[in-house]
Amino acid sequence: MAERKAVLLRLDPAVHDALARWAADDMRSVNAQIELLLRDALKQAGRSPKGAGPLPQRGRPPKE
Repeated sequence: MAERKAVLLRLDPAVHDALARWAADDMRSVNAQIELLLRDALKQAGRSPKGAGPLPQRGRPPKE
């Protein structure tokens, strides 16, 4: 898997708080929530990149 890019994002505090609440409801980090929303928006606009890998798995690995 290719190295992930780090991006500085400036957000209105109220927008960040709303994203944080939404992410917590979905048991995701704010970063993962933003990536999910961006991927959904790209897909909806017909602009999904062909080489994009799947979202990284979050949380604990499954028990063996």
